[in-house]
Amino acid sequence: MAELNVEPTRTSDSDRMIVNMGPSHPVTHGTLHIVLELEGEIIVKATPQIGYLHRGVEKLGENLTYQQFIPLTDRLNYCSSLMNNVGYTLAVEKLLGIQDPPRSRVLRVLCSELARIGDHLVCIGINAVDIGAFTAFLYLFKERETIYDLFEMMAGQRLHSSFTRIGGLFRDIPAEFEPLCEQFLESCPRAVDEMERLLTHNPIWADRTKGVGAITPENAISWGYTGPCLRAAGVAQDLRVAQPYLDYETYDFDVPVGTTGDVYDRYLVRTEEMRQSFRIVRQCLAKLKEIGPGPVIIDDYKIALPPKEKVYTRMESLIHHFKLIMHGIDMPVGEVYSATEAANGELGFYLVSDGTKAPYRIHVRPPCFPIFSSFDEQVKGRLIADAVSILGAMNIIAGELDR
Repeated sequence: MAELNVEPTRTSDSDRMIVNMGPSHPVTHGTLHIVLELEGEIIVKATPQIGYLHRGVEKLGENLTYQQFIPLTDRLNYCSSLMNNVGYTLAVEKLLGIQDPPRSRVLRVLCSELARIGDHLVCIGINAVDIGAFTAFLYLFKERETIYDLFEMMAGQRLHSSFTRIGGLFRDIPAEFEPLCEQFLESCPRAVDEMERLLTHNPIWADRTKGVGAITPENAISWGYTGPCLRAAGVAQDLRVAQPYLDYETYDFDVPVGTTGDVYDRYLVRTEEMRQSFRIVRQCLAKLKEIGPGPVIIDDYKIALPPKEKVYTRMESLIHHFKLIMHGIDMPVGEVYSATEAANGELGFYLVSDGTKAPYRIHVRPPCFPIFSSFDEQVKGRLIADAVSILGAMNIIAGELDR
């Protein structure tokens, strides 16, 4: 099955059949629509529907303040929403020309890497379920729940966190966070090892993934691949190294790469990336101890809301609070593009400001969009079962495809 790449032989139009894969198919894991044209079990053509959710998230942002757009970024990739929060606020801060406090930067790295681990756990676990390996999913999702417990401690929310603020964070982490995070750093690597013992040398897993969805480095770059799918093809591109942000250049970690770009290599790359994220999280905990207690949001009341105790007791703080809520931040006129290395690849935000409280234009560069665009090329001439395997390894999130 792994080497199968059948060139379909068309006999007549009546031999072809149109099958809708989604929008509510079990392997699409949400609202995702693909129209498959089949000859028997062989895929002749696949037409992915981009933006099937019709949320219009970018247009919505033009009618909200810069701060109010943060909750909408949660919905782009709900598996790693904290990374979306971080990416967007970094873009706004770049436009303002400000930088958040050191403790905030470490916490942003910490929550981003936890979100990356959670995203990869979901991707590998669900891909395994789609292929028929249910046990690995159980090992991984237990750890995903612990990550959500940590997110709840940080942000008060498990799935849609909205943790960041322009200029910093919603709040500092509580005292109970660090012991649970240390416990997670002990248990999750063991779960990943267990998953590898179940899958990596499993002949059924190998048959369903090796040689399936392989892509050359040239084609991956041509399609605009980023993230694990690009690195699995052998291109060591990672924005945390190529264009460091949040002081990533001070962290010690490696960028794993594959050789074939197939589903199996994408699995191996994501597995190793989780181990590298464990390393970064440990360094974050050490840095937090070194920095000690401190502010997690910028001390500028024209950008960040003053503390409630000052609003209740000082007239000037009350005025700043009123001005920010009613009139928003005084943004400079201009445009900016800022990108971060999200779990699926380059997540970019292009903002245009006309000086008013709402962005004149927001454009999101999601990693899923170019990867999903190549789906037809990936599955053409292969079995329907391979389409399931390839779709899972792409880790497509419908919220990112919104147009």
